Amino acid sequence: MSASARLVPRQSPQENPPQVAEVKKLYDEGEWERVLGAATATPNAPAEIDLYRGLALAKLQRWTEAGAALAAGARKAPRDKRFHIELAGVAYKQKDFRAAEHELLRALVLDPRDSYALNFLASIYFLRGNLDAALKYWNRAGLPRVDQVQESPQPGVRPELLDRAFAFAPLSTLERWDFATTQARIDNLGIFSFYRWELRPKDNPPDTNSFDVVFHSVERDGFGANKWLAALSTARGLPYETFYPQYNNALHAAVNFDSLLRFDPQKERVFAEITAPLEGQPRWRVRAWVDGRIENWNISGTFSGASATISGLKLRKIEAGTGIRSVENGRWSWQTGVAFARRSFRNQSGLTPTAAPFFTDGNSLELSARTDFRLVSMPERRITIDSSAGATLGKFFAAPLRNYGRTEGALVFRWLPKMQGDDYEMRSSLRAGGTFGKIPFDELFTLGVERDDNDLWLRGVSATRDGRKGNSPMGRDYVLWNWEMDKILYEGAFFKIRAGPLFDAGQISDPSGLLGWRGWLWDPGAQVKVRMLDSFEVVFSYGHDVRSGQNTFFGTAQR
Repeated sequence: MSASARLVPRQSPQENPPQVAEVKKLYDEGEWERVLGAATATPNAPAEIDLYRGLALAKLQRWTEAGAALAAGARKAPRDKRFHIELAGVAYKQKDFRAAEHELLRALVLDPRDSYALNFLASIYFLRGNLDAALKYWNRAGLPRVDQVQESPQPGVRPELLDRAFAFAPLSTLERWDFATTQARIDNLGIFSFYRWELRPKDNPPDTNSFDVVFHSVERDGFGANKWLAALSTARGLPYETFYPQYNNALHAAVNFDSLLRFDPQKERVFAEITAPLEGQPRWRVRAWVDGRIENWNISGTFSGASATISGLKLRKIEAGTGIRSVENGRWSWQTGVAFARRSFRNQSGLTPTAAPFFTDGNSLELSARTDFRLVSMPERRITIDSSAGATLGKFFAAPLRNYGRTEGALVFRWLPKMQGDDYEMRSSLRAGGTFGKIPFDELFTLGVERDDNDLWLRGVSATRDGRKGNSPMGRDYVLWNWEMDKILYEGAFFKIRAGPLFDAGQISDPSGLLGWRGWLWDPGAQVKVRMLDSFEVVFSYGHDVRSGQNTFFGTAQR
């Protein structure tokens, strides 16, 4: 892109003073030095003089002077988009992409339909690896056109299943939200540990507005790419007495099996889940699961509803359920499910009448629903805000518990500060939940770090003590805010290391007065994340609880 690539519109003789007409004639004839002699830069000179002077200086690659001349003209004619477009060209030649972006956005404020500015801006985003932003502006100009769709390498999943995941087709315009829908459907298949997109401009014949779209992927297939990776993934939880057997893409139909075997004597657990597309449609995914656990709890410091401290509570629970998830488009998805559970409690004695219902033995049936929606997408600034809302309605088949329910909502903010790449990443989430009716003890919310069983992380507080659950605050209602900032410290062929500060704050309460916590909990800290072979991630965190003064070091491995 050159500063003078855009043709300057011809104006009528009445609009052009004699000096401007002479300068324009010299410019059209390619007499750049003579243009500079005739186009004298003075405060009283017409803006057109500054324009042609800037264009001539750009032709001579005198970029700093060209920018100064064009900026002077822009001040004289603030409603003339040409100055901002040409300033963008000068900035582009100097590899100042931020400045080029800024000038093109200013030009589009003046004329939102300028096809040259739209294409120029989209090209800058494309070259910087921000395809989402590129599509946003290309689409406003009716671009880009897709010639062919290719896969490299060819995935093992059935071709017709992958084809149905694509919401765009060859010989059509690649629309931004069709592209987002495609990515959401591919994620819904659950068989790719990593993928990226490449747009290759057509060069036979040359066409900068037409592309081949290439899907590059790393596929999870079977137990793993090889026996060593399979063993590493399965045993990643060995330090905390857990195995994660899994099998992906069975029958080449995106049928996945995930499981968890935990042999910790304080909290034994067996979990298994199978998921698959419904009727071969990537948009729909069904799941069925079974979950059994035997857990020892020490709630002596968090529960006050008994005449004696409860340090040896035992919970036995088995649950089975099924559900379905639907990706409606690139912004919205929903899911629903039903689960049946049977639970029993032991070693809870001396309970008050208010506390006794929490520990009722019996069966329950739950119906759940959740929706996820992208509220804000600002690809130019690489900012997204996602929302979710969900509810569960339960029926307990033993007195005194009957009907109960649980609601939760969340907002998640994500920002990549740099124009390209993910060298820095900031995430912040605000979550809240509440319950109604009389609920069993194991349905209460818990704030604190714990592997696999709880995602309401307050990283300065451990949810267990000596391996037993019940160490962290519990209750019916909560608010939780998490913030973290990561920086890539090392990136190699086999692993990537990220590190940065974190800050958590939370509050949890219970109307019964038997649980909950007075006031807010504040936990600053830091964490390190190690991504292994695009397969799983090991997370180490340190959190300091300001209220209690305790320090918590925590480590886990997750996909």
